[in-house]
Amino acid sequence: MPIFNALCVGVGSVTGLCFHSQLLTNDSVTNCISSSALYNCSPRKYNSLNLSQKSRINKYPLQATEINASSEAEVDEILNDSPLPSQPARPFPKPADWEEARRYKQTGSIYWGRVEGFNNGGVLVRFSSLVGFVPFPQLSPSRGCKEPNKTIQEIARDLIGSVIPVKVVEADEELKKLVLSEKEAIWAKYSGKINAGDVFDARVGLVEDYGAFVHLRFRDGNYYLTGLVHISEVSWDYVQDVRDILKEGDNVRVKVINIDRERSRISLSVRQLEDDPLFETLDKVIPPQDGATSPDSETTGESYNIQPLPGLQEILNELLEEDGISEARITRQGFEKRVVSQDLQLWLSNAAAVDNQFIILARAGREVQEIKLITTLDQDGIKKALQRVLERVP
Repeated sequence: MPIFNALCVGVGSVTGLCFHSQLLTNDSVTNCISSSALYNCSPRKYNSLNLSQKSRINKYPLQATEINASSEAEVDEILNDSPLPSQPARPFPKPADWEEARRYKQTGSIYWGRVEGFNNGGVLVRFSSLVGFVPFPQLSPSRGCKEPNKTIQEIARDLIGSVIPVKVVEADEELKKLVLSEKEAIWAKYSGKINAGDVFDARVGLVEDYGAFVHLRFRDGNYYLTGLVHISEVSWDYVQDVRDILKEGDNVRVKVINIDRERSRISLSVRQLEDDPLFETLDKVIPPQDGATSPDSETTGESYNIQPLPGLQEILNELLEEDGISEARITRQGFEKRVVSQDLQLWLSNAAAVDNQFIILARAGREVQEIKLITTLDQDGIKKALQRVLERVP
């Protein structure tokens, strides 16, 4: 139910709706609201609303009740027989509580507050005599992951009356602004339980152009923390649009690659759970079988009979222009069982250089060609040299 500032008790004479609000005054203050103007009811039965009484009126959600009355007298009778909602008086904000809120923000302490309501942007949480605001994005990710078919408003409605942990994000007494975060409170509790290299089952949340936010599933089945899979960590292949691979609600496995505890950020990777295709050998692509050739593959060692894959010769010529590379030639060829890619791909060997010799694989369609480099460069140096060459070759 939306939250309003209730300054009076009104009767909608046109709509046939009666609005009740609780008043913090010893007097019975009642005004009527017509479709055109605000006016006072009979002074014999009601006190007029003045400035001093305004300051004593509590702020509660308005409640609407259908009435069927043809005259004001019947309306008065219905009102007298209908008690005001039995809600406890909400205390006025105290300066000491604003000071307490600022102290919680400075120390980073966790406060347990009761959810009292919600609006279109978040939930309202009691903080002593104050009411704080928790934006929907600052709720724990476990809320939506537990019941993915519910809207955020339905989840918020179910939270009313429950007590949740929060941290104070902003406490501005002058602006009467108290912003809280359940997500930050959950981070304080669970971030110390994860480390770089950990692998989690996870669920994809919001997907942006730069990556996907993914909720980590802990052993108890709840999703406490959220991390980012950057677009560069989605796949070893070139990714133009993250949404082509990851969609909201997808279940994935991710690896924790970095934790920034100061900024409460977790960097995740999907691709690092797979072997880097740039580090391969011909024997891994086409495993030898007791020295014999597999019936589904073919290898040959006569490099002079091997026709370079389309575009490969230009790359080899450019590699010889790089400092530290003195020779680049095709030594073996194989044919895979399936088509990996119709485009030419270059993969680096994961084996360290031996006697200044390093292996590169070229692949296109079913063909795989092994290239031997004579070089003084290390793996990283060869990779950078290849990147420069590929920028020059059309």
